Amino acid sequence: MAEQTNIFVLGLEDCTAAKLRSLPGAEHQNFLPLLEFAEVKKRRHYAVGELLAKASDQLARFPGRPDAIIGYWDLPVSTMVPILCAEHGLRAPSLESVLKCEHKYWSRLEQQAVIAAAVPGFCLVDPFDDQALAKIELDFPFWLKPLKSFASYLGFKVSDAEAFERALATIREGIGTVAEPFEEVLQRANLPPEIAEIDACQCMVEEIIGGWQCTVCGYVHDGEAQVYGIVDSVRETGSSSFSHYKYPSSLPQEIQTHLANISKRVMERIGYDHAPFNIEYFCDLETGTVRLLEMNARVSESHADLFEKVDGVSDLQILVDLALGRRPDFPHREGRFRCAGKFFVRRHEDAVVRRVPCEEEQQRLAQAIPGTLVKVHVREGMRLSELPNQDSYSFEVADLFVGADNEDELVGKSHRAAEMLAFEFAA
Repeated sequence: MAEQTNIFVLGLEDCTAAKLRSLPGAEHQNFLPLLEFAEVKKRRHYAVGELLAKASDQLARFPGRPDAIIGYWDLPVSTMVPILCAEHGLRAPSLESVLKCEHKYWSRLEQQAVIAAAVPGFCLVDPFDDQALAKIELDFPFWLKPLKSFASYLGFKVSDAEAFERALATIREGIGTVAEPFEEVLQRANLPPEIAEIDACQCMVEEIIGGWQCTVCGYVHDGEAQVYGIVDSVRETGSSSFSHYKYPSSLPQEIQTHLANISKRVMERIGYDHAPFNIEYFCDLETGTVRLLEMNARVSESHADLFEKVDGVSDLQILVDLALGRRPDFPHREGRFRCAGKFFVRRHEDAVVRRVPCEEEQQRLAQAIPGTLVKVHVREGMRLSELPNQDSYSFEVADLFVGADNEDELVGKSHRAAEMLAFEFAA
């Protein structure tokens, strides 16, 4: 009988725990929660030092030995994993290579060194500098976003000086939510002087890029990068908020091949290893030009169900294999559906939640529309503005994970499912 391996998962939630325990070979793997989900997700403030100390204490009190520590969330999880793994001699990317993905300015410098043609114009800006606008080297319009952010939190498309000042006011008020824990992480890393002198409260101004948006999903094993899938990211009409993610991508094959090649080059450049990654791009279908939006040092929790539906296994399998030192052998198009999507149920104005669909209603929906799962993010009585880490233009009320045999069926199923979700709101 194979020996049980102990795999600690930072911020493990119930739905992902179920997916992990359904992976091939999971009967030989003991998935253990490391810290509570609520401690590392859905909060407005993270004390990284305290979380690391608590996680280390939990590991020290464990009667066995940890064989791996993994995570699938952004800050603080993505940066805690390499710190904790280094302490216990476990496989993980170095903290510095993770920061070369997540520190937006450092990441741009690394990208420029190997794939300069894919890098949009950018510059640093101090949001607390009253003369900030005069020092910006790009013309309107541009994106203004914190040096470290996720889910488009505090990211603004700025069209003129007035909009810039409004965005700065909002950023000044909220930037500490992410900058403070990120600064704690930066203090633990071996940074080059030009990066060490930049404090975490800085912002990035970046050239507006557009076109077909997608995410390249890959991994690095023993220094060799591989790409296993590309997911399309579809935005709402006339909005910066996402409508849905779709897998597999509908991009022309030559563009997909180019995206895979440059993704492998940049990940190998930064020394990232033993873990999955995903990189977001914009593609101009007429010219073939691609621009890199951002790099993420983790598997995407949003994509796990999509890969399971289409390829037959969640890409959480890749995360587990790499953490245990195994080269992934990921299936291709062996799933129940030919395509899959994650659809965002959004509300664009603040409101109080008066009703959410109960478990029984969600189960009826899944039975009525096969291949559909619901994840609700709100509770009765809460105000939508209490939701942490939202984009700057909408509130994510729920997610629908849908599988289908073609794209028309996929969209149709999502519309039917959304109509069945009996949310009620009041101003």
